[in-house]
Amino acid sequence: MQISDLPYPDPGVPDARSGPRFLLWLGRGQLGGQLKSLCWGMLHFGGVAGLPYAVGLGIDAVVDREANRLLLVGGLLVLIGVAISVGDAMLHRTAVTNWITAAARVQQLLARKTAELGSALTRRVAAGEVVAVSTGDVEKIGWFVEAVSRFLAAVFSIVLVCVGLMFYAPELGVVVAVGVPVVALASLPLLPRATRRADIQREKAGKATELASDTVAGLRVLRGIGGEELFLGRYREASQEVRKAAVRSARMWALISAIQVVLPGLLLITVVWYGASLALDGRIAVGELVAAFSAVATLLYPLRHFEEIAMAYSFSRPSAQRAARVLSLTRTDAAERPEQAGPVQEPAAGGDLYDPRTGLLAPAGRFTAVVCGDPDLAGRLAERLGGHAMEEQDADPDGDAGRSGDGERDQERERERERDRGPAAKDGPSVLLGGVALDDLELAAARRLVLVQDKDPVLLSGTLRELFDVPASGAVDSDAALAAAQCADVLDALLQSAPDGVDDPMDARITERGRSLSGGQRQRLALARSLVTDPEVLVLDEPTSAVDSHTEARIADGIAGLRAGRTTVVLASSPLLLDRAERVVLIADGTVAAVGTHRELLHREPLYRAVVTRETDEEQRLAGLGMTELEEALTEIEESA
Repeated sequence: MQISDLPYPDPGVPDARSGPRFLLWLGRGQLGGQLKSLCWGMLHFGGVAGLPYAVGLGIDAVVDREANRLLLVGGLLVLIGVAISVGDAMLHRTAVTNWITAAARVQQLLARKTAELGSALTRRVAAGEVVAVSTGDVEKIGWFVEAVSRFLAAVFSIVLVCVGLMFYAPELGVVVAVGVPVVALASLPLLPRATRRADIQREKAGKATELASDTVAGLRVLRGIGGEELFLGRYREASQEVRKAAVRSARMWALISAIQVVLPGLLLITVVWYGASLALDGRIAVGELVAAFSAVATLLYPLRHFEEIAMAYSFSRPSAQRAARVLSLTRTDAAERPEQAGPVQEPAAGGDLYDPRTGLLAPAGRFTAVVCGDPDLAGRLAERLGGHAMEEQDADPDGDAGRSGDGERDQERERERERDRGPAAKDGPSVLLGGVALDDLELAAARRLVLVQDKDPVLLSGTLRELFDVPASGAVDSDAALAAAQCADVLDALLQSAPDGVDDPMDARITERGRSLSGGQRQRLALARSLVTDPEVLVLDEPTSAVDSHTEARIADGIAGLRAGRTTVVLASSPLLLDRAERVVLIADGTVAAVGTHRELLHREPLYRAVVTRETDEEQRLAGLGMTELEEALTEIEESA
């Protein structure tokens, strides 16, 4: 795979059982690139390893006064120099290619998983963790993939030097062959402690970043209540904890680096002292002594890669674990789903939408409104109706599952959480459309049949025409959708802010996330985009929460008119929307409590009336009293006041 060939046509199915397994899967997927990098690395490090022997042969030729042999050694040195230069350049090129391709593969996998899970992803994993995985963690994972080939090439050169010395100067070769493994593995016992300290540092840094983000987001409110200094003080304490953890981690890595310098130095002194005594006794030639000294000095370069691979793995392992945690999430719990004999056929058009868990039924071709009272429950129900049935689990605030380096330990923690939550924590059976479970359909088919617009839709930057360039049935054009969503003032605002020469509002540009528009304008544009797609089932979660009552009434009429004959489900508590619905369903304690029209439920369901009209308990009690009882109750209230 070349960089020019990216992105991958198919990044594959990752082994997300643990961080190390995920790293191994990445390595297997890039065997060709790793082999290229290894070959160039062997050429480079082989040249470095052969340089001391050539120098030793040259000194022997000078001592023996053999000019022809000296010329041959000079030619050999030129070849070695070319091998070192070319090998180094190509090693860097192929290693960087491995880094970029690994990072690109991980980013593609994360993007695919995000598209698969949608907004349900943030209920399983904190949004900040997803961002951290797709940015900093991707770089660390790529670093380890890049460092593997250099490390293996360095090991090859070390073995080559040791074996060469065993033949060239056997007495010194034995000393080097025994000392080099000791030097290379001396820092191994310190790596677990260094890794733990690095993990603690990253954990504290993550908490400090989260605290800073929360403080900035709520700065206006904090200033209003006088709590700004309090939170700034907390952040100072958190940042100092990060600094202390970073110093402790740096001390350990500094100790490892010192070992990698001191021990090779001691080995070099030993070789020089012992070799000098052998040369004085006439047991080895001067050239052999120089070659042995140069070989040991040369080993300092490849030995550094032992420290690099240790650091790369220590930093990439928790990063890979976090990535594996995100990539292991699925739309549904596959273990609880029955095996399918073959591909599931899509439901026939005109089927009812039914949720077995809550008992909610949205008849085909009708405008159904759902009142939950709990905004979080409404959001989860909207996701379920869209075929994103996932375990209702709060994201781990401490990120323990993401930061742990042990995949088996993470799985055990998840099993403990599952036992604590019990069977009631499951979302239950899949939502059915026309009798067919949405979970059993291909993701693309489920998305095409049921479209869910959440309460905080996102507008991407670009022109308005590009905003409406979405997969659609073609039955609804953008003009009709914009009119139904009451977007006339939005078009005027976009046209006024457009540069000179733009006469069509469809060519006006929308800034990132629609920041130049008000909340109500963004909400109406998102609604118009959803109406343009014209899916078989449209689920809207609070589509008019940011608009005024007059506009909301017109939007309700527009939705009812444009979606006539199509299944529409609106989760809302606004009387204006509920009054336009053909059927209203009240959800209480997670199940259907009442069904009827808006006016019927207002009269007979106190809970419904309390949710829709925001009545207090005292107001509900007074509303149920007769005139005489009402006068007595008011008298009691006045006397108590």
